[in-house]
Amino acid sequence: MKKVLFIFSLLLIMTSCNSQGKRPLMGDTDYQKELNASYKDASKSPLKKKDLRKFNGLEFFDIDSTFIVKAEFTKIENAPTFEMATTTDRKPLYKKYGLLNFTLNGENCELTIYQSQDDLRDKKYKDYLFLPFTDDTSGNESYGGGRYMDVMTTDITEDNTVLLNFNNTYNPYCAYNDKYSCPLTPRKNHLDVEIKAGIKVFKKH
Repeated sequence: MKKVLFIFSLLLIMTSCNSQGKRPLMGDTDYQKELNASYKDASKSPLKKKDLRKFNGLEFFDIDSTFIVKAEFTKIENAPTFEMATTTDRKPLYKKYGLLNFTLNGENCELTIYQSQDDLRDKKYKDYLFLPFTDDTSGNESYGGGRYMDVMTTDITEDNTVLLNFNNTYNPYCAYNDKYSCPLTPRKNHLDVEIKAGIKVFKKH
């Protein structure tokens, strides 16, 4: 009987330790939880080892529906291929795909959305569009080099509108580790408003 009680007590201790050791994923939305999970995974995280050891989750602004807007999409026809500047000597090929016009906090805004010519060769990414931007929080509460948002060609509706959710933005890998080469946000993609939504600047250890 004593042996059974001992084994039962041991199982309770092990269960308690496991439950304490497994912390729930940080984040208020599925998007935030998935992003935190990928950054916590050492096999694919852009974080430096010293930062990964202390990583408890990325910082985000509070979710704000104000920053979910419907934009009018205008396709740019016959756009030339160009070399986009990056944080290194790498010059990836892009094309301007279209213009996005929307109103945010009473301000008329316009962003250019791009298409990577390298991604077109990969079936997995051929529908991805690239939307980099800076705003009046850049360099303070958010990363100075700007933030990114992924938009799919399939997100563009038949009436040429697309829903932009600035709560679902992310930083370029360069914000976490200078070994990466990241596209620089073109100057024309600066918004003269504060986008207090999405990912915040990363505080390195």
